[in-house]
Amino acid sequence: MMKLIRDPRQMHLFSAKARRAGRTIGLVPTMGYLHEGHLSLAHRARRDMDITVMSIFVNPAQFGPKEDLKKYPRDLKHDMKLAKDAGVDAIFYPSTEAMYPDGYKTYVGVRELSDILCGRSRPGHFTGVTTVVVKLFNIVECDVVYFGQKDAQQALIIKKMAADLNMPLKIKVMPIIREKDGLAMSSRNKYLSPGERRDAAVLHKALLLAKSLIRRGRKAPAYLVSRMKDLIRKKKSARIDYIDIVDARDLSPVKSIKGKVLILLAVWIGKTRLIDNIIING
Repeated sequence: MMKLIRDPRQMHLFSAKARRAGRTIGLVPTMGYLHEGHLSLAHRARRDMDITVMSIFVNPAQFGPKEDLKKYPRDLKHDMKLAKDAGVDAIFYPSTEAMYPDGYKTYVGVRELSDILCGRSRPGHFTGVTTVVVKLFNIVECDVVYFGQKDAQQALIIKKMAADLNMPLKIKVMPIIREKDGLAMSSRNKYLSPGERRDAAVLHKALLLAKSLIRRGRKAPAYLVSRMKDLIRKKKSARIDYIDIVDARDLSPVKSIKGKVLILLAVWIGKTRLIDNIIING
């Protein structure tokens, strides 16, 4: 039977008991309002590990003052059903007070990687992410953690943090799960009106355009970005935050497409900011 654990101390005891029995633990961190992207991570953890823990916590530390913390979608009852069907053994569902009690002062940051791309538009966001992730790692004491490729910058930052801090765990980054028209699954997709939802498909089309151009020999990042912007701007509801092409290993800028590169974009569709990316082997 799947357990719902709210107290960090009880979560720690649950994991400690499993570890004493020699069982491996996989963690799937989420903010809830689950979709097939989250569930694909749970299914993979279930295949790999003895115990699968899913955390559901809408982390206030990663939201800016003008962002959507209060309206971020929540539906614990529905999430529990989906998680149970996916074979999750325990949901860790702490309160904000349990994670950030009165007097909380400690934050963990990864320099440079957190200040570019999404970090430019959302200052402080990744410090909130890495802080809560460290807390989850310590509370759950997991062996393997599962993240989605949709949040590519986040995954690279967390990998760097884990390596730098000698954390005894492995991080697996799993493929993006998409809707039929290519839109990357996201809890924020529910904010889109029907017209905006149709327009949002242009994000993946822009990435595929870049991929096609690279295969046809176009190697200049500036040209690729220009063509992608031209395509996206045809949608009236779209406003581009950024489009960048970087080294897939460390997010450093590239002058030409060679080796593995990561093409990332963030685009406002109406009032909803969406991200997507694709890895290309140049």
